[in-house]
Amino acid sequence: MMKERLRRSVMYAAGNNPGLLQNAAIYGADSVIFDVEDSVSVSEKDSARELVCHALKNLKFSCEIGVRINHISTPWGYDDLEYLLPAKPDYIRLPKGETGDEIRDIDNIITKAETRYGFDPGSIKIMVSIENPKGLRNAYEIASASPRMIAIAIGGEDFATSLKTDKTKGNIYTGGRELFVARSMIVFAAREAGIQAIDSVFSDLRDEETLRNEVQLVKELGFDGKSCVNPRQIDIIHQVFTPSNKEIDYAQQVLEVFKEAVAKNSGVIALNGKMIDMPMVIRAERVLAAAQAAGVYKEEGI
Repeated sequence: MMKERLRRSVMYAAGNNPGLLQNAAIYGADSVIFDVEDSVSVSEKDSARELVCHALKNLKFSCEIGVRINHISTPWGYDDLEYLLPAKPDYIRLPKGETGDEIRDIDNIITKAETRYGFDPGSIKIMVSIENPKGLRNAYEIASASPRMIAIAIGGEDFATSLKTDKTKGNIYTGGRELFVARSMIVFAAREAGIQAIDSVFSDLRDEETLRNEVQLVKELGFDGKSCVNPRQIDIIHQVFTPSNKEIDYAQQVLEVFKEAVAKNSGVIALNGKMIDMPMVIRAERVLAAAQAAGVYKEEGI
């Protein structure tokens, strides 16, 4: 069973905060994004680039580290790439993605940088955030525009604003109604392209109940993880996205009866009176792969 890359939690760290850059990886997020875009004012763009570059070159991190650049249509985007690619982040996070051409442009720039600095070809990946209807309409084109693509995400606050509405809160069934279609389409595009889907930030740090509801909702929609801006949110995100003991036990039972049926050349497979078909087997395999990646399950013989 392959151990897949976990991105249950993707935490932002402001690029102009030296202490946060230094300590961001200790909080247990699966992936950390050093941000030189929204969290950094125009007057601090240059200094943030320098701090992020220094951190990437001189510090050792225990998790995946990406960099959110400014969009390439802004005065800072191409400079971000030129300055930060020599420091070899694990991936570039592009905000406000709208077309596949943007991704291909960035791919070409990364390819030249990898050649120039002697990095392994294809070692720097790309993740894109969809934040408006144009980007959503082109979501699959964006998701499939480059073999470097590892995930597409939705920027919830920006997307709600682009719809001329607000990002709502509520229980698992009523919260985020305005994003339901967009979230689903992001997942559809990611699955068709064979990459991951990451949900947006939940900005109210005090409301843990609604955070848990929202994480549960997006997990049910098919997302692989959720963005966050504060370490306090990581545990809840991981609790929801990590398979429970009950889920692991059931997945093991499904695979066991499936193997027994295959060995006996039996066309009828049942567990506790319920028919088992291939989609259930695939889901069981996925549960155990996620559990193994999270370190809560070890495949026998390994």
